[in-house]
Order: sequence, then structure tokens, then C-alpha cells
Amino acid sequence: MSISYKKLWKLIIDKDMTNVEVRKATGISPATFTKLKKNEMVSLEVLVKICQVLQCEIGDIIEIVDNTFVK
Repeated sequence: MSISYKKLWKLIIDKDMTNVEVRKATGISPATFTKLKKNEMVSLEVLVKICQVLQCEIGDIIEIVDNTFVK
């Protein structure tokens, strides 16, 4: 299983914001934001901060991808 933040990037666009605006509003580090870009795991605290800024639920920004059948 892996994580996908495709929903996050789409929501940022839909909210007419930039990645930098979201990063600054949440107060998360550039390194953590890079982890999001690489679909790496980040803390729940980071995800909650993003949800607060974007006024959404966690399921609106993250997706768990089942890649067990991918060869």
C-alpha cells in the first residue's frame, strides 16, 4: 500500500491557492512539503494543519492506494 496526495494538489488548485501559500499558512517546513510531493508519509499533525487551512476533511486530501497487484 502507498499514499497518494493527488487529491490535495487538485484541491489546492480548486481553492485558487498556490503550494507556497498553503505551505506558509500551515507553517509546515519545505522539507515536509517535499515529502508530500513525493507521496511519502507525513505526520497526522501535518495533515490536520492542511485540512484546517483548506477547510476540508482528511479524505479530501489523501488516498491510500493498493498496489499489491501491480507487477
